[in-house]
Amino acid sequence: MTKQMWERIQRKNQRGRFARKRIVKLLAAGILAAVLLSCIPCSLSLCTVDEQETSGSAATGETAVSLPSYWYAGDVGKKPTVKDQGSYGTCWAITATSALEAALLPAQQLVFSADHLTRRNSFTADVNDGGDYLMLMAYLCGWQGPVTEEEDPYGDEYSPEGLTAAVHVQEVRVFLDSSIEKIKETVYTYGSVQTSLYMDHDTAADGAGYYNASTSSYYYTEKMTQNHDVLILGWDDSWGADQFAAAPDQNGAFICLNTWGSDFGEDGIFYVSYADPNIGAVAVAYTRIEDTDNYDHLYQYDPCGWQGQQGYESEDCFFSNVYTADGEELLSAVGFYASGENTSYEIYLVHDFDGTDSFDQMEYLQSGSFEDMGYYTVDLNAEQQLTAGERFAVVVKIHVPDETNPVAVEYQSDEYTQNVTTEGKESYLSRYGTAWENTQEKFGTNVCLKVYTRDQS
Repeated sequence: MTKQMWERIQRKNQRGRFARKRIVKLLAAGILAAVLLSCIPCSLSLCTVDEQETSGSAATGETAVSLPSYWYAGDVGKKPTVKDQGSYGTCWAITATSALEAALLPAQQLVFSADHLTRRNSFTADVNDGGDYLMLMAYLCGWQGPVTEEEDPYGDEYSPEGLTAAVHVQEVRVFLDSSIEKIKETVYTYGSVQTSLYMDHDTAADGAGYYNASTSSYYYTEKMTQNHDVLILGWDDSWGADQFAAAPDQNGAFICLNTWGSDFGEDGIFYVSYADPNIGAVAVAYTRIEDTDNYDHLYQYDPCGWQGQQGYESEDCFFSNVYTADGEELLSAVGFYASGENTSYEIYLVHDFDGTDSFDQMEYLQSGSFEDMGYYTVDLNAEQQLTAGERFAVVVKIHVPDETNPVAVEYQSDEYTQNVTTEGKESYLSRYGTAWENTQEKFGTNVCLKVYTRDQS
């Protein structure tokens, strides 16, 4: 994402410094926020380390699909269970669990727990403090959940300990200010898109001028900070402008699922005008969900996930995490965040790591690119053998166009991330892959770089 986009929706100013005058700029607390009532966002930072700049090459995009003028996930059995958030600030969590359900339907008819997502994540936020897309990605991509609604029912003020994920989320794509066609293409491909808009019970009330209850149609005319999450399940290009309380200047609407129960709209479904200036400004899609036997082990240092970004004032950066193999295992996949569009990467491996001189022996594994921002799992073309007790380092060289601090890191960014610790963790950054800095010692950060392994048979 561009610095200008960060600054356009910033909510917080600079607060604090890293060691040796490394400045932390809190530019955009709201960039990935999806909130309701008293919901608070988790801040992102741009952490700069002063060194030279160079340029790199961008990645290529994907081919668009041909789309119909009308499509609705419910028509193909992909409408998830209608839920009611009640008095809790949990629209973000309910919408996320519904999105996961839609992605798996109709083959798998699972109902996931929003209660567990809000109460058993790694943050210290209360259930009524709300949440955002950074929290969602940290919880899901860290295999902290989701669990089923049967295991952890909603609204009982209790979430049991010791529950394990019912599925593994391996990829989440993030979209900023996406076009109507981009959102439609993503919904058509993956079943739904979670997005924020400006909407509450006041703007949806009779006579407020934004919601037409007789046609279940909503259009807020002004650009505002988004405060509510809904799930886009389809679209209708012919939905007339005259269906809305205030007529927009174009026909067409997204077909959305709300979190206010079956009494709202048409069994929870309502229509949001394409002209609404707030919908789609920030959106996510859960694009790779797998059974829990996909890998045997997950190594990670970042239970709170992407809380900031570090780099060397360049679009390119090397980053690495060092882990110790628990047994005789096969390195199968690597997971990390793409902090902007058209991210490209190279993956390397260091066996028998013994200090930063070991990086001289790193072995190239493979390369690739991502069109969209988000979290990705990269399966290795050839699994790599690891011996029990071996210290190994996975290295990624990343290139993110227009992003001068491209590496996602975890740190204590605010009062909701005080559980973050650097103890017993070992992460590194390097501008050119030659001189390396330990991020725990230098900056108090953990690099967001996960490793997936399978047991050797």
